[in-house]
Formats: sequence, C-alpha cells, structure tokens
Amino acid sequence: MAVEHKIVQKQMLAPDVVSVWLQAQQIARVRKPGQFIILRIAEGSERLPLTIADVDPAAGTIRLIVQAVGKTTRQLAELEVGQAIRDVVGPLGKPTHLENFGHAVCVGGGVGTAVVYPIAQALAGLGNKVTAIVGGRTKDYVILESELAQFCTEVIPTTDDGSYGRKGFVTTALKDLLDGSPNPPIKAIYAVGPVPMMKAVSELTRPYAIYTVVSLNPIMVDGTGMCGGCRVTVNGKSQFACVDGPEFDGHLVDFDELSDRLKTYREAESQALKRYEQHQCKLKGTL
Repeated sequence: MAVEHKIVQKQMLAPDVVSVWLQAQQIARVRKPGQFIILRIAEGSERLPLTIADVDPAAGTIRLIVQAVGKTTRQLAELEVGQAIRDVVGPLGKPTHLENFGHAVCVGGGVGTAVVYPIAQALAGLGNKVTAIVGGRTKDYVILESELAQFCTEVIPTTDDGSYGRKGFVTTALKDLLDGSPNPPIKAIYAVGPVPMMKAVSELTRPYAIYTVVSLNPIMVDGTGMCGGCRVTVNGKSQFACVDGPEFDGHLVDFDELSDRLKTYREAESQALKRYEQHQCKLKGTL
C-alpha cells in the first residue's frame, strides 16, 4: 500500500512563499540538518528537490518551505491541508558538518533562510554562539526571523530597499560583523541563497580565511548521482550535489559554471509555467 504524505499544516510566510508540514514519518525520524527530499506531487509530475527545513519526529512530520516561482512549485504551493503528495523520497544528501566552533554565522538570502534555519538550530545545540543574517528584497520577504531568534544570540535582518532592518545586502552586514572584532571570533559561516549571493559571501570571507559553507541548487533529477544533472565543479573536480553535497566549501566552488548550468532549461520552465497558468485560467473560466 502506498504511503500517503498528507499536508497537515500550511502557512504563508511571504508573497509566494509557503510553509507546509506533511506526513513523512520515516524521514522525520532520521533526517539531519542539511539533507533534502525529492517529491512528486502526482504520477508523472516533475521531481522537485527541497531542503527539509524542520522535523517533528513525534508527530512524524517534516517542514518544507517553498517559493512558487515555476509550474511545480506553484502547484505545490496551491495544495491545501488534507491533500496528499504522491511521492516523497529522502533524506538525501550529506548532512551538514557541525561542531562547536565557538561562534558561527548563518546567512540566509530569501528562501535560503529556510536552509540555514536547521543548521543554526543544530549549531546552537552544540553550544555555539550563533549570529543569523537574513535578507529579503523588502520587509515582506524576510522570513523565519522570530524562529531564529529563539536560539540565535542575534538576528540581523536586511532589506534591499531599506524597508526593514539594515538597508543593503547581507554581505554588507556580514562585513561589518567580521570587522567589528566579534567575541568570540567567528570561525564558521554558512551561507545559502541565490547563487550571486553565495558567491559574494564566499569572496568576502576568502581574505579572512574563515571556513565558509554554501548549499548548492543545481538541476537535479534522481538524487542518486546517476543522471549527472546536478554536476558542479569544486576545487577543479566534478562533484554531484545530490550525493557529494549539497553543501561545499564556498571558496572552492565554480559559481560561474553553476550559474550558467542553471540557465539550461530556463526557456522550457517558462513555457511550462505559461501553459499551466493558461490551463488554470480555462478551468476558472477567465480565459
């Protein structure tokens, strides 16, 4: 009998950003920070990789945070409590390398904050002082600030337009933090967000020689390393994000190659979303 992965809770965190808790008992029991799942909404649907933002082992549920930017993420965001997802496979990927560094900084850009959230929680649990920097285009796109504040020593929000927190990019706040003689000194930085942001953070921390970890988001199909779609270059060698990552040393990642590969199916993705929107309009009688 197929296992049903029902949605038990849903919450809008920001425009087009939704948090869902769904039943996935076995995954909830063994998942570790940094790992992800691949889901299919229905038979024949696109395989969608998503980081596990949180778990409740007692309830047998996992939390996914999704930004509705394409056809499949739009379909997922439109599901309601009580509806089920066809397949959920995981946990996949290597867990985050964690230790007591003394002081660690977690930097999240947009929905990348959902990826650093479990990392920050685990770092605090190991006795680290944890500072979080979370960024968004506007105030509405800054997510998980209050949740992070429950275990982080400090949470610094930033917005591109200055509508909330510090005006500017997360890198500006991070540089000020690094140059401010933090006590204890910062020994590790975990940064997740758009590729340009992760590249900028890695270049910023390079002269400081601070251990910097990024979580990569290449095109991914099977999650086993067989398809080769998630190939990335790290330290001059090919790696597969699904089995060798998804986290890597940011100072060794070829971000330019990653950015180019992410553009491969952009036109096809745009067309798929357009067809889906037209279909939805027909169903509603507005086309």
